[in-house]
Amino acid sequence: VFDSTIVRVETDAGIVGHGEVCPLGPFYLPAYADGVRAGLRELGPHLIGQDPRELAKLNHRMDAALKGHAYVKSGIDIACWDILGQVAGLPVCTLLGGRFGESVRLYRAISQESPEEMASKVAAYRAEGYTRFQLKVGGDPDTDIARIFAVAAKLQPGDRLVADANTGWVQHEAVRVAKAVRDVDVYIEQPCLTYEECLAVRRQCPHPFVLDENVDGLDMLLRAKADLAMDVVNLKISKLGGLTKTKQVRDLCVSMGIAMTLEDSWGGDITTAAIAHLAHSTPEEFRFTSTDFNSYVTVSNAEGAPQRVNGYMAAGAEPGLGVTPRMEVLEEPVVVVG
Repeated sequence: VFDSTIVRVETDAGIVGHGEVCPLGPFYLPAYADGVRAGLRELGPHLIGQDPRELAKLNHRMDAALKGHAYVKSGIDIACWDILGQVAGLPVCTLLGGRFGESVRLYRAISQESPEEMASKVAAYRAEGYTRFQLKVGGDPDTDIARIFAVAAKLQPGDRLVADANTGWVQHEAVRVAKAVRDVDVYIEQPCLTYEECLAVRRQCPHPFVLDENVDGLDMLLRAKADLAMDVVNLKISKLGGLTKTKQVRDLCVSMGIAMTLEDSWGGDITTAAIAHLAHSTPEEFRFTSTDFNSYVTVSNAEGAPQRVNGYMAAGAEPGLGVTPRMEVLEEPVVVVG
C-alpha cells in the first residue's frame, strides 16, 4: 500500500487544477508521503497570489522558497499545468509540445518471484497487449540470472525485456549477472546504487543500459551523456520536480538522441494522466516506454484518466489533464494553505 497525495490548486477565477505525488516508500528515493504534506505546509504560503499560468516563474519561486525536495513541488507544478490547459482550452500534451502518434506504448512490471512464476506471467500480460516487460531483479545474483533466462525464453519477436535491479546489486554482482546473460537480448537498468558503480558496470556490459535513480536533474543527465553512461534514461516526474523540469530534461534528451522511459515513482489516475501527456508529447522514436499506474492500483482517484487498450494508452483530448478527482474517495483535505 502506497500513500498518494492529491494536490488541489484553486484560483480566484474559479479554475481548479490537480496533481498527484506518490513516493514509492522512504526506502526507494529520498521522498516519503508525509514529507509531501509537510513540504506543502512550508511551501504553500509562498505561492499564494502567484499566477499559476506562469510556470517558469512559479518554479523559480518554489526553488527559492524551499531548497531541494523536488517531489514536494511536483504536485503543485502538475496542478498548474492542468490549470494552464483549462485556461488555454488545450490538453496539456499540446502545451508540452504536441501530440506525437496515436498512442503511447506501455511496459508491464513483473514483480520478484521464482524464475518459473515470473516467466509464467509473460503470456498473460502479452494477451493484454504488452510487449515491453520490466523484470524486477536486484536480489540474489544466481536467482536473478535464472529469472532473466526464464523470462527471455518466453519472448516473441518485437518484445523487449528490461532487467531492472532498482540499485539492488553491488558492483561485482552486477558485472557477474551481465556477463552470465551476455547472449540474452535484455536491457540492464540501474544495477547499483551509485552513479560510479553503474558506470563501471556499463563499461563491462554488452547490453543496452538504462539509468534511472541517479538521473535527478540536468546536471546528472549531462554528466551521464558525456560519460556515455546509458542508452536509455528513465525520467520520473516527481523525482525531477514536476512537468516543467521533466520537460526540460526530456527536450534535452531529444536533442541529444537519448531514448526515454517516461513515468513517475508511483501513483493513480492523476499521475497516469500526467505521464500520458508527457509521453504523448514526446517524439515516438525517443519513447522507449511508459507506465499506466492506474492498471496496478485498486482504487481510482479520478475520472477521465487514460485507460490501457492493448498495451497502449493515449493522453486525453480535454483541456488540461482531462481528469476530475473522485471527491467521495478523497474526502476531506489533510492540508489547507491560504
